[in-house]
Amino acid sequence: MSTGATPPTAQDSGGHVSTRAGLARRSLTVPALVFMIIAASAPLTVLAGGVPTSYGVTGLLGVPVGYLVLGIVLVLFAVGYGAMSAEVHNAGAFFAYITEGLGVRQGIAGSFLALVSYNAMQIGLYGIFGFAVGSFVTSKTGIDVPWWAAALAGFVIVGLLGINKIDMSAKVVAVLVALEFVVVIVVDGLSLVDAPEGIDAQAFAPENFFANGIGAILAFGIAAFMGFESGAIYSEEVVNPRRSVSRATFIAVTIIASFYAFSAWALSIGVGTSQIVPRSQELGPDLVFVFLNERGTPLLADLANVLFMTSLLAALIAFHNAAARYFFSMGRAGVLPRWLATSGRHNHAPVAGSLSQSTLALVLIAVFAIFGATSEHGPLFPVVTMFTWLTNAGAFGLVFLLAVTSVAIVAYFRKDPRGYSAFTRLWAPALAGIGLAVIFVLILLNFDVMIGAEGPSPLVIIMPAIIIGAGVFGLVWGEYLRRRRPEIFTDLGHADLG
Repeated sequence: MSTGATPPTAQDSGGHVSTRAGLARRSLTVPALVFMIIAASAPLTVLAGGVPTSYGVTGLLGVPVGYLVLGIVLVLFAVGYGAMSAEVHNAGAFFAYITEGLGVRQGIAGSFLALVSYNAMQIGLYGIFGFAVGSFVTSKTGIDVPWWAAALAGFVIVGLLGINKIDMSAKVVAVLVALEFVVVIVVDGLSLVDAPEGIDAQAFAPENFFANGIGAILAFGIAAFMGFESGAIYSEEVVNPRRSVSRATFIAVTIIASFYAFSAWALSIGVGTSQIVPRSQELGPDLVFVFLNERGTPLLADLANVLFMTSLLAALIAFHNAAARYFFSMGRAGVLPRWLATSGRHNHAPVAGSLSQSTLALVLIAVFAIFGATSEHGPLFPVVTMFTWLTNAGAFGLVFLLAVTSVAIVAYFRKDPRGYSAFTRLWAPALAGIGLAVIFVLILLNFDVMIGAEGPSPLVIIMPAIIIGAGVFGLVWGEYLRRRRPEIFTDLGHADLG
């Protein structure tokens, strides 16, 4: 699908970039796409950060069940999403799908919501990345490394990969994700081999999931899956867009759900069923590294620490690529300035979109660094503010988009079934939409817990309002284009469905 006319070719600047809107065609395979999708969910980050946080905050043993339930909802979503990706090929996936199903203004609203959400997820990760790298280097060398300096080092790596051919990012990410899996599997193995209270299945007992706190389990858990939908963003760059995106999405969701559920259960066994909640509350993200120190050697814990940092780097790369392609797609469509559709002449990377995302990230790193200098949170400032605020706000926006996209998928295939079964085009996306709407409400109700607010906090209103406000602005901007730039608005309604 090409939502918007391609901007005219301009004189290349230095022979390196071109304003012709084109990404690298047929350069990503299914395995490479799976790695890109899984990288955004950051397996080791989830085990070290997400799992202990879920146990500690909810006080429930049913955290593994939460990952399975969320996996079922997202597999149902992937059924219709995969069918849609086979029909509509566009780097701005939500943008294109909502436009096709619900209308141009709604699609524009979705594009702004997606752009803000992906940027929030990506930029928020710099907070915990900078903290983790700075703390590790300081502990090993005695040199005090500010979190923002470490974040800028990651920023340079991500930025350089962002303006290069996508398969370069895919290769780097594949190596990092593979290493993450090795570490998580080692943790799982140590947990089951040396189980202080024996191996049991209490985590899967209904009473340990269907209890007060289930909402927080699902609200925290969904963040572990964010990025699974990003496969469709690369639909213009995969080898076989009609099959590769849906196949990669199914594989990634299945791996993520089963692997996280198993690993969350294994960690509870390794720490002890009766101890996993209190120790998670005591140690938080340090639980996994303390566990490795107790079970193995300091060298193993250090290796896990390094791979935790590379896990965050892989997620930064994945979300950067997603945000860059939204800038590109919206620029090509004329929703944002056309120059954002500038791509590399030889590598076809979305150069302008990548540089725009990097610029935004640099500005916010600087802002948080300035305000963090005098913060009462001390060294934890980038984690409890930048990381927590932005990533939870981003997850909030993406879940809302997934729910709206489910409705758009049903509406799209209602106009033309295109040979798909009723389950694929109606029941699966409808059930997914209901499940995602419930999760969206649960996130909203538990937002104060998710951002660590102690008592009433204006952030509980401000952060979700920024995300929803982006969508409202998109609706208004869409109406402006309809009235003042009808040629753009009309063009957005005519898609090449390839």
